[in-house]
Amino acid sequence: MGRFMYSLLFAVQSALALGGSGANDNPRIIAFDVPGAGTVASPVPPPLGFFPQGTFPYGINDSGAIGGNFQDGNNVLHGFLRTPKGVFVVFDAPGAGKGAFQGTQGFAISSEGMVVGKTFDANFVQHGMLRTRAGTITVFDAPGAGTGPYQGTLATSVNAEGVIAGNYIDANNMGHAFLRAPDGFITAINAPGAFQGTNVSYPGSINDEGAIVGLYLDANSVAHGFLRSPDGGYTTIDVAAAGTGAFQGTAALGINAEATIVGGYTDANNLSHGFVRARGGTITTFDVPAAGTLVFQGTIITTASINGEGVITGNYLDGNNVSHGFVRYEDGAIATFDAPGAGMNGATSLNGTTPLSNNATNWITGYYFDANGVGHGFLRTGDRCTDGGQGRPCNQE
Repeated sequence: MGRFMYSLLFAVQSALALGGSGANDNPRIIAFDVPGAGTVASPVPPPLGFFPQGTFPYGINDSGAIGGNFQDGNNVLHGFLRTPKGVFVVFDAPGAGKGAFQGTQGFAISSEGMVVGKTFDANFVQHGMLRTRAGTITVFDAPGAGTGPYQGTLATSVNAEGVIAGNYIDANNMGHAFLRAPDGFITAINAPGAFQGTNVSYPGSINDEGAIVGLYLDANSVAHGFLRSPDGGYTTIDVAAAGTGAFQGTAALGINAEATIVGGYTDANNLSHGFVRARGGTITTFDVPAAGTLVFQGTIITTASINGEGVITGNYLDGNNVSHGFVRYEDGAIATFDAPGAGMNGATSLNGTTPLSNNATNWITGYYFDANGVGHGFLRTGDRCTDGGQGRPCNQE
């Protein structure tokens, strides 16, 4: 399985180098850090991965507001909202633990400014979290969620109606997805054929119609993408070129208002590739030209986002295992970029640039690790906006 699938299932969890014929409207990258974010690398590996210090944006809405989390100098996690004017609002959910690697994490933001994510309590149990635009925070648990360390509930995506998608880990450490209605009612999502768990990604796995995408593992540990329609029907998504060995296969990662889906797949050589699936089911595969061609390298390694115009952002690993950002435009052109100050040491996993979300004007947010392994947020603005295929400058922040 490529790294993007492993992280999805088990983490339940300036100068630009432009390529292709895409945008050249002088996009710029704004680096930012939440006040109070830690500045020392902390490569301490809890059971489910690294929790480094720094700032980690995940979602951006069409107004330019960003939701995410940061880890302070004591390794405590906090949620944050960055307004379109660059003002930070820091928040902690009720009951969030105050010890190292505990606290609050934001993972997605709705068009109405609702931030969703999770908390770690004092016993390292996860709980779903939502913060309204007014600042009211609700903590919730999916029925059947486990109560042991690193079990529990996490919200990964939210749509304009306040419908939340997410994951929970049960007492047997099995992963399940869920849908939470605005009234708080929670429906479990277990894709047909799932044998070793169902998972949805962040921050764009649900659209405003309520369609949800994700992945599941079958009895042979092969990954398959799925689409759950608003009426509860399931469609399995498999890219023809995907590998059929253990931890290979297909993952659906994001869906837009037009029900166009972006995802990744791992082939028989454990190389990662991207794909886009039209509403009618036609699948187009793609690779960033600069992506590496060795095992566990390639295109779409972590996650990917697609906006309403079909513009995609995500990351790729080059031949030296350094992570870089890319944009794939609606005409298929691909641009690559790096945040200023991003570390380029492929010998460590804490390097490079990782985009996570783009909005209607293709402003992109995500994080990068500097040469010391500290995380920082970035906002990429000023890209080509879409207006019937004609390029035009977007408004700068």
